[in-house]
Amino acid sequence: MTTLWKNDKELYEIAKKELFVALVGDVLDKMGYLHQFLPPNIKPLNDDFVVIGRAMPVLEADVLEGAIGKTDNPMIQKPFGIMFEALDSLKEGEVYICSGSSPDYALWGGLMSTRAIKLGAAGAVVNGWSRDTKEILNLDYPTFSFGGYAQDQGPRGRVIDYRVPIEIEGTRVNPGDLVYGDIDGVLIVPEVAVNEAFTGAIEKARGEQMVKKALQAGMSTFEAFDKFVIM
Repeated sequence: MTTLWKNDKELYEIAKKELFVALVGDVLDKMGYLHQFLPPNIKPLNDDFVVIGRAMPVLEADVLEGAIGKTDNPMIQKPFGIMFEALDSLKEGEVYICSGSSPDYALWGGLMSTRAIKLGAAGAVVNGWSRDTKEILNLDYPTFSFGGYAQDQGPRGRVIDYRVPIEIEGTRVNPGDLVYGDIDGVLIVPEVAVNEAFTGAIEKARGEQMVKKALQAGMSTFEAFDKFVIM
């Protein structure tokens, strides 16, 4: 398939300029990918935030209070498990996307955002809370979560793996899948579907502009749909 972009960077620029998440979701539906949106309670901290990049999945797990000092597992004994390794492994254009824990503490924060910015990462999406909200907003770092909640993961959770498949309420997230989020939700585009999904979305977006002009000129919705097959 001939694509309208040469690399991920060009695709991201087109998406931010011409697309929105709903368009790509519609195309995925037609392709038979019907369960690609993450839960609707995962929202941007700022309504204007847009995240788009390749998934770097992170697996979190709860730890019981008082159990940390009673285990021989070195991963559990380490502060935050292997979260520092996961964070430091972020590559340019990747999205830190984390799940696996109970919704009792924050999975992302201001210092993590600072490090991610330095590494050129595209944003963070967590199936849970984030904290240091004012700091993240001042950094203007695209962060998607349940919202702000300060309770720390330090004594409550550990990152136990990363760059592995994770699942968020039935939606599989594999390393290399494309994460695309805006005010209307976060979409996971399987790596094998990226070219077809975004090509279709770009064509749909450009077609919708023609429909919009036709409607503004007085064409009825029936006539517009019959002519353009877009609505």
